[in-house]
Amino acid sequence: MGATVILGTGSGIAFFMLMAHRSGNAEFIARTAGVVVLADMIFTATAVILQPITGYLLMRQTGITFAESWIAVSLALYLVAGAFWLPVVWIQARLRDLARAAADGMMPLPASYHRLFRIWFLFGFPGFGAMLVILFLMIAKPVLY
Repeated sequence: MGATVILGTGSGIAFFMLMAHRSGNAEFIARTAGVVVLADMIFTATAVILQPITGYLLMRQTGITFAESWIAVSLALYLVAGAFWLPVVWIQARLRDLARAAADGMMPLPASYHRLFRIWFLFGFPGFGAMLVILFLMIAKPVLY
């Protein structure tokens, strides 16, 4: 269930942030990014913390060990996803703050906003992709090596 929450929240966040960004409206971006940061903290962070715990408990109950190749690859991919997700959380908060400042000052979005948005967008692919592969591995349980 944790992987589903992470994927669902992640895809929703990506959609809403992209649509807000495309609007070019600093106030709309600031409000959307504020909700996105909150959603990431409530849903994604909770799932990120609980998934390894519940996964370990499920492994114990089913007799699966860390020696299973798909488990080892999943854990490595989980670290990859985390390495991209942590900066994304900071970037989202920064995008919110930059958009809020632009809206308050009735100014256009600064170049730093656009640079950070590109990084946010690019970091989503490996982070989200890793979670998709993990979900596949949890379902298929293939022998990888």
